[in-house]
Amino acid sequence: MAEQILLNKRDAKAKPHLEQFAPVWIVEEKVILEDEAVQFNVVFQHNEYGWVNRRYRFDGFNGVLYHKGQRILSEDEALKVQAGEPYISTVVTDIPNAYGG
Repeated sequence: MAEQILLNKRDAKAKPHLEQFAPVWIVEEKVILEDEAVQFNVVFQHNEYGWVNRRYRFDGFNGVLYHKGQRILSEDEALKVQAGEPYISTVVTDIPNAYGG
């Protein structure tokens, strides 16, 4: 129950930020209940860098989403991720107009 509440709080903070990059896939997720935090990695196509795997940490106590770095993915890695269901989907991708952050 506490884990689901924390994930819902994370979604409320992360989805508005990540929607600009949709479609977005969560590829790793670790709930850290003792810290009231969620560390997770998402994959999406960035307008400047191409396919990236970006790490975030959500601090549930303070309600803050931290960007913890990213790495560029190969096309093969991106294709494997795209086979799964996206965390955030979209009808039309608008990569050129996405915020560069």
